[in-house]
Formats: sequence, C-alpha cells, structure tokens
Amino acid sequence: MAVIESPLFKAQSGLRQGWRRLRKNWTAYLFLAPGLLHFFVFTLFAVIFAFYLSFHKWNILEPDKPFVGLANYFRLFGDERFHQSVGNTLLFMLGIPLTMALGLGIALLLNIKIRGQAIYRTLFYLPVITPLVVSSIIWKWIYQGDYGLLNYYLLKLGLINQKLLWLSDPDLALPALIFMGVWAGAGGHMIIYLAGLQAIPEEIYDSAKVDGANGWQRLIHVTIPLLSPTTFFLFITSVIATFQIFTQIYIMTSGGPLNRTATIGYYLYEKAFRHLDMGYATAMAFALFAMIFVFTLLQMKFTRGDIEY
Repeated sequence: MAVIESPLFKAQSGLRQGWRRLRKNWTAYLFLAPGLLHFFVFTLFAVIFAFYLSFHKWNILEPDKPFVGLANYFRLFGDERFHQSVGNTLLFMLGIPLTMALGLGIALLLNIKIRGQAIYRTLFYLPVITPLVVSSIIWKWIYQGDYGLLNYYLLKLGLINQKLLWLSDPDLALPALIFMGVWAGAGGHMIIYLAGLQAIPEEIYDSAKVDGANGWQRLIHVTIPLLSPTTFFLFITSVIATFQIFTQIYIMTSGGPLNRTATIGYYLYEKAFRHLDMGYATAMAFALFAMIFVFTLLQMKFTRGDIEY
C-alpha cells in the first residue's frame, strides 16, 4: 500500500537534505564567501543604491537630498549636451567595422604557417595588453601639433603643408580618436578571429578546392560565413565597449573642442564628479544601460537567422 506523504513532511525532508549538503560542502562555500561578499557589496548593493539615487536630487556636499521622482530621467530629453554625447558615441562606432576588418585581415595573414609567427602575433597583440592610460598618453604626444611625430612625418612626406592641431580642431579630434581606437582594438579582434579560423575544419577548404574555388572564393563563400558567430560576438562586444568609452577622452581631449568628442561616459563623469549632480548622473547611467540592452536585443533579433548558436 502506497504511503501518502504530507507537504509538511516533504518540506522537512527537503530542509534536512539541504542542511546535509551544506555541511558536506561547507569548505566550498567558505572559499566562495569573499567573492560572493564582493559581488553583493560592490555590485548588487551598488546597483540598487544607484537606482535609489536616480530618483533624488543628490549633491554630496548638500545635506538636503530631496526626492524628485522621474525628474532626472525626464531631464535627459531636454539636455542638449546629453543628445550631443549620444551622437558622439554613435560616431565612435564608425571605427568598429574598420577594427573588425583590420583584425580579420591580420588574423588571415597570421593563420598561415610563417617563420616568427608567434612573434608577429605578440607584436600585434601588444596594444591590447598595454594599459589604455599609457596608450592615450603616447598617442596624445604623437598627435601633438607642434612637435608630434604624426605632423613631423606628414610634413616630411609632403602630405601636408602646415602643422595640424589633431586634438584641438573640432573636425579632426574625433577621427583622430577613432583611428587610435582602431589601433588599440585590432589586436584583440585578431586573437578572436584566429581562434575562429582554427576552428574551421580543413576538410571544408579541401572540398572547396576540389570544386574549383580559388583563394578569394574560399574566403567569401567559406571563411566569412563560417566566421559569422565570431563576427557577431565581436560586433556586440565592440558596441558595448564603445558605449562605455571614457579613458582616452578624459586623457587626450577632455571632451574636445565644442564638446565634439564628449561621449556619454565622459559627460556622465562630468555631471557626477565635477558638478556633483549624482542623481542626474545615475539616471544617465541607467539610460546608458537601457541603450546597450535594447541595442543588443535588436541585434540578436535581426541576426538570429544568420547566426548558428
């Protein structure tokens, strides 16, 4: 005869089993505790508190921090500087296809067995592991108008007839920063593309050769389609990184002439740490999160049919 167990008995049994597992694995939880504590304090609590700040007029120097509801979020719609920073951030994305194309080109070249292959890969990857602060200082010197290396060699080659103020000219500052971003990011794309290339079975290329496909046709009809998941991954991560761009703006241009290089991240920093308007800055941060989230969803929706997961 079957014994009918009551819900209370099942709950007590499950509790006992859980407690038994906890005692058995207590050392694992002990080792995980520092990481979990860091996550709860510096990530989860920080996000919740930032969300709370976004509904207040919060100046760290003023004792009164009134609740303003959605006023900080509505303020974004009328803020011309915020609109300009969004536009500047979107313009920075023009460098993403260039970075991906350069990374793929280098990966294709370094996927061939050549002498010193490891050295070449290391050299191309060096900009990625170089701290961005250091790279920004070096490039600021290269772009310097009076004694910078770029103007020196361009004048030597006769490509320009006068010195250009790369970081002070409103029309040149943004392209200069985009070019620096392409240099800094191509090595990272190269490594990811190399991994994707080496995952493609050699038999597919052999079959294409048997069918009479030349090198260009194999690239267009075999390599690029099979690299589509890698390309999708790099595109999404590059877009997210571009939305968060800050370091090179802060070091090289400080927003640039007429705020032509001020991105969302830089404008957010200005509001938070120069104007001490923490409530508005956190509202801007959540607006930035919403943009990244929506953009990622749209990309996944429109490319779902072309990507094999």
